[in-house]
Amino acid sequence: MKHRSVAIGVSAIQQKGDFENLDEALHLMNQAIKEALCDSGNKSIKDHIDEIRIPKGFWRYRDPGKWIAKNNDFKNIPTTYVTKIGVLQQNLINEACLKIENGEINASIILGGEARYKQLRSVIEKKEYFETKLNENPDFYIKAKEDLYGDEELEELGAMAVGYYATIETAIRKNDHEKIEEHQNNIASMYEDFSKVASNNDDAWLDHSYSKKEILETSKKNKMLAYPYNKLHCTSWNVNQSAALIICSEELADKLKIDNKKRVYPISSSENNHMIAIQQRPKLYESLGMVYAANSINKMMKKLDIRLDAYDLYSCFPAAVKMFSKSLELGSEIPKTITGSMPYAGGPLNSYVIHSTVKMIQKIRAMEVNHGLVTGVSGMMTKQSFCVWGKEYQEQFIFDDVTERAKLDENPVELSNITEGEGEIIGYTIIEGNQNAPKAVLYLEDEKKHRKVVSSLDKNFLNLLMEEEWVGKRVKFKDGQAVP
Repeated sequence: MKHRSVAIGVSAIQQKGDFENLDEALHLMNQAIKEALCDSGNKSIKDHIDEIRIPKGFWRYRDPGKWIAKNNDFKNIPTTYVTKIGVLQQNLINEACLKIENGEINASIILGGEARYKQLRSVIEKKEYFETKLNENPDFYIKAKEDLYGDEELEELGAMAVGYYATIETAIRKNDHEKIEEHQNNIASMYEDFSKVASNNDDAWLDHSYSKKEILETSKKNKMLAYPYNKLHCTSWNVNQSAALIICSEELADKLKIDNKKRVYPISSSENNHMIAIQQRPKLYESLGMVYAANSINKMMKKLDIRLDAYDLYSCFPAAVKMFSKSLELGSEIPKTITGSMPYAGGPLNSYVIHSTVKMIQKIRAMEVNHGLVTGVSGMMTKQSFCVWGKEYQEQFIFDDVTERAKLDENPVELSNITEGEGEIIGYTIIEGNQNAPKAVLYLEDEKKHRKVVSSLDKNFLNLLMEEEWVGKRVKFKDGQAVP
């Protein structure tokens, strides 16, 4: 049983209420650690923790891991990691499992947390928001090697994810041969189902469901954030939530007499870390690396004769759910979420995968699920991950990084250096520009098949973009502006 990695302690917490009753992210994470230690059934596991891995959130702490270890009287000060956006959350779990199975460490904590709701309440209640100052750096601060955006798309869309995913969505719509109204109805129906799941999840941020009509109709509370997405299609990061996962070797679990009922095993995981900015992707509606990673998981499940009976597909926006579903070849009848999705269960900026993993582990423990798959994303659908969990250990934890294969087969498309000409629209969205005026952002392919991003403020053109399909049509452009 030596060196097998096993999850033994989990927790997921959230807080609601007014400003004074809410904690900052550091204390939320601290509480999640306490509950995960308790959940394991043997709190002395804290004296065997070799590392703490935390994905960076909105917070400014340099190293919350060491503060948490000291605050909870860990026998040893663990090695600490903080990973930026652009690093897969699943990667933190995978790295811990691989180190355990190689005999490099005995136990690891993967932890995340956000307090955006407290920050929101501070604005509403006109209270000053303070964070504990932690100025000591972690042992390792990890970030992606490449940029998440191209210069032109960053200039037009900024750093907010919704515009990028909405652009991908229109490309998917065209590729799926959906009419405008049909497409809007389909994504509203999907998210109506997700909201019903969330309403029955005690850990979900929202405790009620939304009808298809409510999701479809724009209103003060359901504004169009980036066509074709309304607010209710989009991840909700204004939450006070935290989650923790303790993984250790089976040998240590046996030594500490951890109840077998607590043990859930990571069976196999695959990652695609090949980064291409959306503007330069060969196909906006598909990632070849993602397909390779999905094929890897499906192949492994077939080899191990495992049938997956639950899924949680990363659900920041509908495009992510669709791309994962298609890469895995899942039918429309198969439920895609166990949490209720990021718009309704809550989408803490850079740690949702820890929450969905904890929920999957809880369902496996409760024997509601035999084998479940959790997927993850980093960036603008930039990187993707897949991980299967189960009650029975199969072989060693099997990990496959398809990045190098993807690099060989999926090359970035060249950028256009033409300032005036004509191009074919390959994806588009409409966002709020300067002075609250709506602005269309169009991804084009010029006559040389090179890529360009342009915009338009023409109201008549914007209306046409929402009334009929424009992906595949040609437009003229000059100096970064579309000329309808």
